[in-house]
Amino acid sequence: MKVSVVQDILSANDQLAMQNRELFDKHDICVINLMASPGSGKTSLILRTIDALRSQLRIGVIEGDIASTVDADRVAAKSVPVVQINTGGQCHLDAPMIQRALKQLPLADLDLILIENVGNLVCPVAFGLGEDLKVMLASAPEGDDKPYKYPGIFLAVDAVVINKVDLLPYLRFDVAAFRELVRGMNPDVRLFEVSCDTGEGIEEWTAWVSQERAKRLHGS
Repeated sequence: MKVSVVQDILSANDQLAMQNRELFDKHDICVINLMASPGSGKTSLILRTIDALRSQLRIGVIEGDIASTVDADRVAAKSVPVVQINTGGQCHLDAPMIQRALKQLPLADLDLILIENVGNLVCPVAFGLGEDLKVMLASAPEGDDKPYKYPGIFLAVDAVVINKVDLLPYLRFDVAAFRELVRGMNPDVRLFEVSCDTGEGIEEWTAWVSQERAKRLHGS
């Protein structure tokens, strides 16, 4: 019975995720679901992405947190449309939450939506939101063993961003081994090394985001 209940929940979520996707298709919006542990730098990456691409793309943001509006306030300071979702304890965003949030965004005026999921490496990946791309942010201080501990998210994402690489000289994080392990699990994954503090690697990351948006626009 428990398995049946879980399947029913995921099935219902998938149906609403398809409705979200239809809405994104209607407005030609590319949507990125950004997932990571708490403190990995999701909001910082979003802010860097906004700064780099705001002259090219009209960007909206959905912020997911258990509580508070701290991250949404930082995004709003960039004069970018943003909606805060507080889950009240739920460890992930789901399609119904996104559907409600979309009613508060000017979809006709957006090219790209960045969704910051709740800080968690397990639950978020199980709940589709209707997004185009799933991205996992791995913070160097967390260690290079995350693919062993949380294989599900590494298997599911389209890109992995290693953040805080400016700290690598002070850490025991084997970038080459990490990249080899991730590619062994997910051969098609894109890998980026960035520092939201210094700006290292941000140009490569945002160029990929821009390219993915262009692919969506041209249906490729």
